[in-house]
Amino acid sequence: MLWSLIKILAFILAVTGLTYGATQLLEVSGGVAVTIGGIEITLTVLEAVFAFIALVVLVWLGLRLIKLLIATFHFLNGDETAISRYFDRNRERKGYEALSEGMMALASGEGHLAMTKASRAERYLDSPKLTNLLTAQAAEMAGDRRKAEATYKKLLADDSTRFVGVRGILKQKLDAGETDTALKLAQKAFALKPKHVETQDVLIKLQAEKEDWKGARETLNAKLKSGSLPRDVHRRRDAVLALSEAKDILNEGNDVSAREAAIEANRMSPDLIPAACMAARGYVEAGNARYATRVITKAWTAQPHPDLASVFAEIAPDETPAARLKRFKALTKIKPDHPETKMLLAELNIAAEDFPEAKRALGDLVTTDPTARSLTLMAAIERGEGANDDVVRGWLTKALTASRGPQWVCSTCQHVHPIWGPVCDNCSSFDTLAWTTPTKGDVAMPSGTEMLPLIVGQLNKPEPEPETPDDVIDVEIEDAEEVVTEASAEPKPGHVK
Repeated sequence: MLWSLIKILAFILAVTGLTYGATQLLEVSGGVAVTIGGIEITLTVLEAVFAFIALVVLVWLGLRLIKLLIATFHFLNGDETAISRYFDRNRERKGYEALSEGMMALASGEGHLAMTKASRAERYLDSPKLTNLLTAQAAEMAGDRRKAEATYKKLLADDSTRFVGVRGILKQKLDAGETDTALKLAQKAFALKPKHVETQDVLIKLQAEKEDWKGARETLNAKLKSGSLPRDVHRRRDAVLALSEAKDILNEGNDVSAREAAIEANRMSPDLIPAACMAARGYVEAGNARYATRVITKAWTAQPHPDLASVFAEIAPDETPAARLKRFKALTKIKPDHPETKMLLAELNIAAEDFPEAKRALGDLVTTDPTARSLTLMAAIERGEGANDDVVRGWLTKALTASRGPQWVCSTCQHVHPIWGPVCDNCSSFDTLAWTTPTKGDVAMPSGTEMLPLIVGQLNKPEPEPETPDDVIDVEIEDAEEVVTEASAEPKPGHVK
């Protein structure tokens, strides 16, 4: 409606301008004298202008007529398409001009203009491959999802454009959150172009999200064969998928197969902490403590982690604190300056009631890298050395507001996860969880049941429901004091998880 009104106003202005110009030319005195073959023709200024315009039109028509005669001559000499090419040439020129302008508009982010140019190109060109693709992409940019999907479906009819159509519809379904349909489309696109890197990545991500570990491993192998994935990255991701597959097998009750799958995952990627823990537990259940120790020490060399220490304690659950401290030297001598090693050694000495040695093991960690866990350990040490309640509560109060330290953080969206998983719960990225300190500042409010995990384990008691933030802090400190008291006064000989 607005465009029609603009065209009407432009027409009125043009007519008004021409009328005004003709009036001005009529008022001009004098004229133009033209002599042709001894005949003199006198024209007014207005007549001379019209004569000039008519001459230009005649020259243009003459040139067009000459081109038509040339095309007719070629036609009479056997070129059957000469005349049709003559008439189509102008349409093609206009069509390709519109196509070019549409592509420029698309690159400039002008979706609606690109759609207009695509519609014009479609009228002049008999090339649906190009015009449909431009129309679909322009509709996407303009936010017309229905038109974009309908146009992509048109591309499915031609073998040469089928992949583009499937990929376009796949993107539409992903944006709409229809992951079931998107998975089927990704499988179709992968069948059409197995070496297409983007399709491989999308398919693996969707298969992992749907927990189709076997299918994801097949896609990952195809990605390796196509040369789009380094071999070391392939081994790591294949280990992640094998571990996830092992967990599903374990949930089904097949312990033996799960154990074998976990060991395979650990073999492919020894630094994958969850795989090392699961493989070591499998060896423990099989009565092979030596192999379990080897798995844990190798993983600890790559990345010290509290879960590794927890599983290492399970190898000999009934040993005394002194025997445990001696056996754990296999871990504590590896990376002795690592914060995790220092806290582990401090916990073991607390369990053995050697509080001065526990403080030496902790070192300056509470000042250089204070975390909820290290500050809680310091509270336990102070309690064991006979410090008054104010000192202990001071350390526990600091622990309540300190960082939790390293956690499972998604490298893509920085979302923090309580436990490791193959897929990020927030952005669904595959194999992006890393044991690291979050980049964003986080405030920890650990409860008593989360403190000193290697010494006293978890307390199975109901938690009160505080009514105010102050009540929350008081309850947390009281719970922490109970844990610290139990850890320092009555350490357990075995590791309870």
